[in-house]
Amino acid sequence: MKLHKEGKTFVVTTGIIFALFASIACGLNYTYLWTLAGVFFIIFIFMLRFFRSPNRPLKPVAGAVLSPCDGKIVIIQEVEETEYFKDRRLQVSVFMSVNNVHINWIPLSGKITYFRHHQGQYLVAWHPKSSEKNERTTFVINNGKTEILFRQIAGYVARRIVTYVKEGDTVEQNRQLGFIKFGSRMDLFLPLNAEICVKEGDTVRGTNTVIAKLEPNNSDKT
Repeated sequence: MKLHKEGKTFVVTTGIIFALFASIACGLNYTYLWTLAGVFFIIFIFMLRFFRSPNRPLKPVAGAVLSPCDGKIVIIQEVEETEYFKDRRLQVSVFMSVNNVHINWIPLSGKITYFRHHQGQYLVAWHPKSSEKNERTTFVINNGKTEILFRQIAGYVARRIVTYVKEGDTVEQNRQLGFIKFGSRMDLFLPLNAEICVKEGDTVRGTNTVIAKLEPNNSDKT
């Protein structure tokens, strides 16, 4: 398993600090120095695990929305989407704990027709209002037949959203979208006639789990 590029600075920094305290502790043999070395070794191992980049078979699924991240389905409901569509949509939300891989992937091939980054608060990621109030980045993809909106949301611990795409880009399903550091959530807003293939409480895997199947004749936003 590889280390993701977003974690290199964290891993190298904690590794150097651990090595420094361990080398000093070896010379002076003070208990508190060994304790500090132990703490930074644990942090070093945590960073290695958190920023892991798994090797997964990437198999595009036409007409389907794949999970954009690893995590747990915490919300499936019909809501009023107020930022872009301004109509009723099916919201599916995936919560990522610190134990999950935090890479984000493109859920559907198409063109990025809308991109906005919003500054905001840092409510816990599973809070119902985090989709509207937290720091977040919103994307809309048009696949030529319909549009879906998805959103990276920072949580109480997560304080940085990294994004690799921009408005106007043509993107492929399962391409890396970005990274959210240290716990977060992703929301998808789908047409009302989409066939939802998951239920609340399900564990999903980015690039692997089918979140929904889209109807071939969904109407586009005009």
